[in-house]
Amino acid sequence: MSRNSVKDKAENHNRRVHSIMNQDDIASGKRSNWSELEISGTIRNLSPELWKLQHLTVLYLNNNCLSRIPADIGKLHNLQHLDLSNNKLRSLPSELGDLICLRELQLNNNVLRVLPYEIGKLFQLQILGLKGNPLTKEILNLYGDGMGTSKLLAYMLDNLTVTTAHPPQRPWIPLTRPNRSKPACIFTVMCYNILCDKFATRQMYGYCPGWALQWDYRKKGILNEIRHYAADIISLQEVETDQFHNFFLPELKADGYDGIFSPKSRAKTMAENERKYVDGCAIFYRHAKFTLEKEYLVEFNQLAMAQAEGSDDMLNRVMPKDNIGLAALLRTNDIAWENGLPMDSSGQIVPQRILVCTAHIHWDPEYCDVKLIQTMMLSHELRVILDEIAGSESSLSYRMTLQSNPHKGARQDAVHLLLCGDFNSLPDSGVVEFLTTGRVSADHPDFKELLGYKSCLKKISPCDRPNEYTHSFKLASAYSADVMAFTNFTYDFKGIIDYIFYPRMTMTPLGLLGPLAHDWFRDNKVVGCPHPHVPSDHFPLLVELEMTASVSPNMNGLIVRR
Repeated sequence: MSRNSVKDKAENHNRRVHSIMNQDDIASGKRSNWSELEISGTIRNLSPELWKLQHLTVLYLNNNCLSRIPADIGKLHNLQHLDLSNNKLRSLPSELGDLICLRELQLNNNVLRVLPYEIGKLFQLQILGLKGNPLTKEILNLYGDGMGTSKLLAYMLDNLTVTTAHPPQRPWIPLTRPNRSKPACIFTVMCYNILCDKFATRQMYGYCPGWALQWDYRKKGILNEIRHYAADIISLQEVETDQFHNFFLPELKADGYDGIFSPKSRAKTMAENERKYVDGCAIFYRHAKFTLEKEYLVEFNQLAMAQAEGSDDMLNRVMPKDNIGLAALLRTNDIAWENGLPMDSSGQIVPQRILVCTAHIHWDPEYCDVKLIQTMMLSHELRVILDEIAGSESSLSYRMTLQSNPHKGARQDAVHLLLCGDFNSLPDSGVVEFLTTGRVSADHPDFKELLGYKSCLKKISPCDRPNEYTHSFKLASAYSADVMAFTNFTYDFKGIIDYIFYPRMTMTPLGLLGPLAHDWFRDNKVVGCPHPHVPSDHFPLLVELEMTASVSPNMNGLIVRR
């Protein structure tokens, strides 16, 4: 085959095929849904009408005589392929960086000496053509050292000046006034997934400069957020072991807190130098208001193994996930109470305690069954913990009462449940349905029709009604979608997956921390977090709760089934 034949074949292969509607098509009302546009010839200027075609995904402007591209090109926000090759471009507008959907950008054979740093914002760009331009040696070295596009983009983004203003303060949303007529404990609770260091990578968050993903940078912003809101109880997820012991615990101890921590279950199988990088859950509490009595660890993989009963689904899907729950039994100190101390009808002080639990449920949307089962396991273990507390105290209280007054019945301390965490589940999920309504159908779609779970789940969740799993807690979510549209904000996902659940019978939300201003995201074209001004991809939740005393035996701030 001759050289000309090969060339002709290649040109035919690359030639784009277009179809044009005829008059009959137009007369019949047929609509065009084209998303590609090619303008070629000896074009020197472009019509402003072009920038109104915001549906375009592909734009060919190659092989013309263009010396400049207007800033309005940034309006074509759906573009995935842009070809500006073989023109006479001497510069590019910074607005080119707004085309974050771009996968391919061809700039070959122009007269470009520099590139705008904003080009680093094109984090989805896979192909960048720069050949035939008199670019600086610095750019050519970055582009041509084997890493090519990705290294150049990272360099440009890291050196792009941050001009975005800090987001405005999140508003405080008052809900109701405290009840001043009886003893009450008023305290604030924070729930915050801080994004552990090993997950904060450019591969995951390519829209964030590398320096703003570094732990030494982000940890300052995270600690500032925690200190700014100064919650009485702080529930954190994705805390690395080393970060807890060498950063958060000493820093927060200086602020009047103490805390507990547990890494995910995999840490048990690792060497010491690897274990410190495993993330887990932490609970901090202000020790002026609360005293830690006991801590509890819930390991979902161990529970799945113990309850599998030969179920392949439980062994193959649930057991390999090493997520955990962590709980702290906190006793309220006298200073935490307003309008007097909680007392029973005989005038005895009734100590009040809170079982604070934080959890980090499995993340993968394809494993909604695992999320729901982990949540059911957590509910069951919390029930076991509360029953153990009630049983041990009932026996102790009874013995002490008989010694002091043989004619008086035993009184049991009240225990209230507070459940926080990253449940990686949307408000319409089986997880949230189960926690807020107290029940979920055995045929819920989140179980994925995997029948192997049914015999296992009967052991951990009572079945008051046929074909239904239940729990006895009466919980409500402090946040709702009308207050905060998302707690996790990335380019690929925006939604509510973090929660604070409180017992409806004994706690009342007095106020909430509102969302980050939507206008800030829109006006500054912030497509996802982390961001130089936002240290995690999650936003902290904060609620002020009023807890009233529970003095009835076996009340536990819940409905207890015996």
